[in-house]
Formats: sequence, C-alpha cells, structure tokens
Amino acid sequence: MSRFWSPIVHALEPYVPGEQPSVADLLKLNTNENPYGPSPRALAAIAAAAGDRLRLYPDPSASALREGIATGFGLRAEEVFVGNGSDEVLAHVFQALLNHERPLLFPDLSYAFYPTYCRLYGIRFEQVTLNERFEIEVEAYDRPCGAIILRNPNAPTGIALPLTALRRLLGAYPEQPVVIDEAYVDFGTESAAGLVRAYPNLLVVQTFSKSRSLAGLRVGFALGQRPLIQALERVKDSFNSYPLDRLAQAGALAAFEDRDWFERHRALVVASRQRLAGALAALGFEVLPSQANFLFARHPGHAGADLARALRERGVLVRHFARPRIADFLRITVGTDPECDRLLAVLRAVLD
Repeated sequence: MSRFWSPIVHALEPYVPGEQPSVADLLKLNTNENPYGPSPRALAAIAAAAGDRLRLYPDPSASALREGIATGFGLRAEEVFVGNGSDEVLAHVFQALLNHERPLLFPDLSYAFYPTYCRLYGIRFEQVTLNERFEIEVEAYDRPCGAIILRNPNAPTGIALPLTALRRLLGAYPEQPVVIDEAYVDFGTESAAGLVRAYPNLLVVQTFSKSRSLAGLRVGFALGQRPLIQALERVKDSFNSYPLDRLAQAGALAAFEDRDWFERHRALVVASRQRLAGALAALGFEVLPSQANFLFARHPGHAGADLARALRERGVLVRHFARPRIADFLRITVGTDPECDRLLAVLRAVLD
C-alpha cells in the first residue's frame, strides 16, 4: 500500500530504538535506562495528579515545571523549553534552528537520530570523523556550516568534551546555532548550561529519562537565550500546543526538586560504572573512558555481533551497532552491582 505514501517517506531511514523485550528474566542492559526506580516524590506527585482534573487539558506552557528547571539552572522560565522527551525537543530544534543553506555538522559516530531528522526535514548535513581515539576534536569543525550539534558525553562512545573545548567552538561560530545534547551529562561531565548567559548561539538539551529515571514519562527540556527558545515555541505551537500531560508535568517537577535522590543515585551509577569498567578490562576488553551511564567496549578475540548474540542466548541484552569502525564494540548499560555481576559471569562463560 506504499502507493499512498508521500514522496519523502520512501527516502526515510527511521531510527531503530533498542529492543524492549517482553521475555521474563532478561537482563536488560541495552537502552541506557537507569537501574533504579524514580524518586518517591515523583511517584507521589504523579499519583496525586491522576484525578478528576485529567478531563481538563494541561497547562500548555508547563509553567511550574519550566520555573522549577529555570531556578535550578539560574535562568528565567522564558529561557526554558520542555517537550515529550529530549527526542521531541530535538525534533523541534532541527526544524527551528538547524535548517540553513550551509550544512549542519555533527560527528560521524553519534546519535543515529541526527541523520534521521536531517532526512525528514530536508537538512543538508556533513558528518565530522571522530579521531582514532573516538574523540570529538573541535578543530575538525573548522569549516563552513549553518549550525553544529554535538552530544556531550557522546554516544555511543561515552567520551565527553570539557567546557574549555565547547567555549572554543562557541567562540569560533558566533553566528551559527550550536546545540549541545546532554542526555548523559549528569554521570560525569560538566553541563554547558552555565554558558547560556554568555553565548546567545548556545542551546543545551537535557532529559529526565536517564539520571532521573523517568524514561517512561517522556520529558525533556532545552535551555537557551530567549530568541532560541521562542523559535522552539513557534514550532511547538504550530504542531502540538499541549505536549506535556498533567502527570508528566507533576512527576518531572517533583523529580527535579528531589536533589537528594538525584545525587545519591547518580553516584551509585558512577561507582558501578567504574567497577564494571575495571572488571571488563580484567577480562581483556578495551573499554573507552566513559562519562555516561554506559560503557563502550570490545574484545580483541571476539566479534561484537557474536558476543551480543551469545549474551542474548544466555539472557543478557546489550546494544550492538553493525557500523564501520565500531562493529566489534558493545554498548553496555550500567546496571546495579548485582546486575553487573550477572553480566560478568555470563561473559566469563562465553569467553571461556
């Protein structure tokens, strides 16, 4: 029935998300979800919002949530944009800020949604090759462009850029939008949010899915000076005036305000990441230096696809990308210490 499709649909290469299995007792380390449940304050706020008022539309501007986020980052509410997960926020970003006559630049090994959005919205793009250590080098972006987007820490590598490098990039391109996608920033590197006041071309995108354990609630946000946020609002209000429901707004605000839960659980993930990285190295894996909630690792004696398949046969899911340069790597979400121990036990059996 594809004869009914619009012409653009034939050319799309949709993003393929990680598997969400229904099989019982699988150890799920393939989609970078937080191994710990959400803040109890968030769950209580969601339950309290699930009442008779669900018959009414939610606040279209999510005022309370935007105000809470703004206070946390030392900004004004009008410098915050929210949407259904950072993926929807990014979709609006690509439409509103990244479609220019000159190409958009982003790394050749990064979030696979970036080229998908470019094809969907007809955006010219160039992919900039990571160096031999799988690092982003800002000097490699010294070329004509309409805009730049970087994930920091990058995915699937987990490697982060310091703020000094981001400042160099922002200063070199004062007339181009520079978007820093910080889905994993809370697990080990400094956010660029503190640079928003100094750089009118900077937009920072974050999510509640990872460090605040709300992947199932779908809440993301962007931080930037008012002209950038206004562009996103114009796109959003031309597409969906009510993006966040009442439950999402209430739960996200409570999660954001529960700083004690946030600090305690991200520290647990970081400690487990360091422990897991050392154990994988002891098994002979090359492990890239990650500042995210996952590790990117390969074993010199085993193909990545073979390892991923052998793990799945033994009840452990990890992510494998059949792409040049990284086909032998596995992206492994950091679980709890018992989950990491189960992974390591299965790996030992496979490697033996």
